[in-house]
Order: sequence, then C-alpha cells, then structure tokens
Amino acid sequence: MKHLFIINPIAGGMKGNTEKIENEIKEFVDTIDDSYEIYITTGRMDACRKIIEDAEVEEKLYVYACGGDGTLNECANGAAGRDNVAITHHPCGTGNDFLKTFGKENIDHFRNFKALSEGSVQKIDLIDCDGRYGINICSVGIDARIGTDVHKYSGIPIIGGSTGYVVALVVNVIKGVARRFKIKMDEVEIDDEITLACACNGRYYGGGFNPVPDAVPDDGLLDCLIAKGVSRFEVAKLVGIYSRGRYHEHPHYFTYSRCHGMDIEGDRDFVVNIDGEAVYTNKISFKIIPNHLNFIFPSDFAPYK
Repeated sequence: MKHLFIINPIAGGMKGNTEKIENEIKEFVDTIDDSYEIYITTGRMDACRKIIEDAEVEEKLYVYACGGDGTLNECANGAAGRDNVAITHHPCGTGNDFLKTFGKENIDHFRNFKALSEGSVQKIDLIDCDGRYGINICSVGIDARIGTDVHKYSGIPIIGGSTGYVVALVVNVIKGVARRFKIKMDEVEIDDEITLACACNGRYYGGGFNPVPDAVPDDGLLDCLIAKGVSRFEVAKLVGIYSRGRYHEHPHYFTYSRCHGMDIEGDRDFVVNIDGEAVYTNKISFKIIPNHLNFIFPSDFAPYK
C-alpha cells in the first residue's frame, strides 16, 4: 500500500505551515512499513492528475488531502469511482467546511495521521456537476457571485482581507439580487426569479453557512434548497435564515426537495460554486452519484451515524 500526502501550499491556512506539515508527515511515516510520497501541488487540479496517475500503478492508495476544501475537492475528483483509492482530509484550510458535517468539535480528529491511517473506510456520495465532481455543496445565485468576487476585491491593497467580502456583497446587491432561472428537481419545476439555489451533499460551506442541517453524504440523495427572488431590502433577512438552516420556518421564501438531482438553466451565463471553485455556464446539472468515493474516518472517531 502507498500513502500519498497531497499538500497544497497556497491553501488558506497553509501560509508558512508547509514545512511544519511535512515534518509531521515524516514523523508519522517513520512508524510504518508502507511506501509513501509527499507531493506538493503546482497548479489547479494537479492533485487530481497525480492521484489518477498513481491509481493506475498502485494496488492500494491512501490519499491525505493536506489543505482546504478546494484541495479535498481535487482529491475527490481524482479518486472518484476508483475502488483501490481512499481519501481523507487533513484540514489545513480556513474553512474546512466538509468536515463540519461530522461535527465541528471533531475536526481535530482528522489532524492525527496515525488515526487516519488506521481508520475505517466508508463509501460516500458525490455530486456530478456535468463532468466535475463536488463532495460538499454546490450553489448558484448571489452567494456564488459574492464568493467569486471576494478574491477579486481582496487582492486590492486598499481593501484586502475580510473587507473584500463586504465590498463584493455591496457590489452584487447593487447589480441585482435575483435572476430568472428554470430549475427542475425530480418532479418539481420552477421558472422564476430566484436569489440562490444549492445542492447539498454536506452541511456547511462559505465558512459557516448551514443551509440544510440534516444533509448526509451517504444517503443517495441531494438536499436541494431554492430561495425565491427578493428585493435588495429583504436579502439580508433571507440570507440570515438560509445560513442558519431555518428554511422550514419560512416556506414563503424557500422550496426544499430531497431528490436525485437538480437542473438549472439561465438566459445568460452565471457563476456556479462547486466546493468553493467557480465555473461559468448558462446551464448546469447536479446529479447525486451514490457510493462513489471511499472516504477514511480516523480510528479515534465514530462517524456521524
């Protein structure tokens, strides 16, 4: 068996910590007899490419995603549907949102390399997003627009940091909160102005948004939530409800469906959030693929179920 440690040096929480993580890995591998490799990614989807290459020659491959949710997403795309590959997350990002599905208080269990190497492998679902996989939450609407623009404004020296989020929020509210979409979820069809829509395999994204608190990543279903179009004056209230998972208390704002997929089409290109990564298109299809990924849970932690 081979242990492959994928390190993303530009993940949000990795600044100045790459050497520290490498030293922790080296201390761990000194205690095992299996082969191992520490791989530093050099660009977008590099982790995915590396895993696919190794999977072709290794009988069994354990992958440790050392980075944030974007790194985990790349590793999931490389390991998807491969019986000889199992992945896990050694959280080094700023959000580490997917792991919050299993309890925020349990994230530290995933920082123990020994416990991960001796842990249990369980199959979980993935979201097929027209050829790219999502492991956590995919979304369309004002949240995806803001999340994309944050990086643009945060890079301006006079703005920078968390102020970039505020600027992105203001700019997108001025541009207009709602847009018209045609959406189909199994038997539900909507052709209307919407503020946002999400397809959830996990429970948290965006650093703490928790739109569907009951979503689980191994039930073979997507938890989809659509927020109706609202005015600029209502958007703060709607987003507050949405972020706390209180949609069921406000059915006049939200349409919820536990379904197998969600198709979204717009009259022009829009941005799609896939585990924090941006894709531009005028239509997207989210489909749940049951039991499509082997995920490793640490030995000192009982999974959510």
